[in-house]
Amino acid sequence: MDKKKTVNINMKEYGMVLALIAVFLIFAAMTGGKNMSPANINNLIMQNSYIVILAVGMLLCVLTGNIDLGVGSIVAVCGAAVGIMIVDYKASMWVAILAALAIGTLSGMFVGFFVSKLSIPPFIVTLATMLMGRGLTYTLLKAQTKGPLPTDYTYIGAGFLPTVKIPFGKGTLDIVSIGVALAAFALIIFSEIRSIRTKKKYGFPVTPLWQSVLKVGVILVIVWFFFYKLSRYNGIPFVLVIMGALVALYHFITSKTVAGRQIYALGGNAKAAKLSGINTGKVFFWVYTNMGILCAIAGIVLSARNASATPKAGDQFEMDAIASCYIGGAATTGGVGTIIGAVVGAFIMGILNNGMSLYGWSTDIQKIVKGAVLLGAVTIDLLSKRKK
Repeated sequence: MDKKKTVNINMKEYGMVLALIAVFLIFAAMTGGKNMSPANINNLIMQNSYIVILAVGMLLCVLTGNIDLGVGSIVAVCGAAVGIMIVDYKASMWVAILAALAIGTLSGMFVGFFVSKLSIPPFIVTLATMLMGRGLTYTLLKAQTKGPLPTDYTYIGAGFLPTVKIPFGKGTLDIVSIGVALAAFALIIFSEIRSIRTKKKYGFPVTPLWQSVLKVGVILVIVWFFFYKLSRYNGIPFVLVIMGALVALYHFITSKTVAGRQIYALGGNAKAAKLSGINTGKVFFWVYTNMGILCAIAGIVLSARNASATPKAGDQFEMDAIASCYIGGAATTGGVGTIIGAVVGAFIMGILNNGMSLYGWSTDIQKIVKGAVLLGAVTIDLLSKRKK
């Protein structure tokens, strides 16, 4: 009879989750618990929604061994398009949203064409789109803010799902948020059980039961904390639904589809991928086109939350999105990284920004800390590979 195959949890995979918890608790101690208030948890989600959306798309670029420097500028252009369509041309919000999505898609196709067809390095092409996009935004808006945007539109970035509140303690509790948390509990537990059964069925090593229970337990505590805090405020932000849908979709694409496997293959070894029959040019084209679409979505969410379109919108978003991927465990050389890791990295960046602001650190100090965190994450990744 075969002995039961076991394998310990990959701490590198879950190390970022522990880092997220540690950073959050450190700032909780530094700020006297201000970052744990229901209002701040809501702000943390809303303020980082566009970074999470961009990080999801940026991960695909990073998996190919490249980055996209133009995302912040394209976010600004798409937001400007919405503002101009609604304020100047009195168009409906749906027409404005479609216009923004079209601009984002065309911007992504523009980059994809030069990268896939002309073999221009993505760094150069996206550096060009960063400059052109920012200049185009200032030209379209004439260096002015367009707003205010209608409440139906701002609901996308600042609205909440319907709530069912009951008295609880000194305030109220949203039953909808609690129900979603319990549904998430069931889904997480079911997914873990299914994963274990699948591994056993095909003879793959499984993690010891106590490690699986500990891992799931930590995840459930995090989920409960966030949804409980939201239930004590205004309920679930609509933008959280958008984020959740995009994260689930791209997690499925990268882990369960042929297209996802082709991206990993391209980033792992481009020559081998091409020899195996993968159309690497096509992969590059759709990866950057996809990035353009997600830039449009982020631009829509940002302009909706601000209730206006501004020339400086999206400033340095590309840096936060890139840093989120690397902090979340993506390899600088490509071929390694996960959507969940990128999301965790985005929230680590968000918690850093939020915590440092609450503590009163200036933006100059914040940039130094964020740069040090990014450098440290990449250094640890490279050093760990050299030891193997």
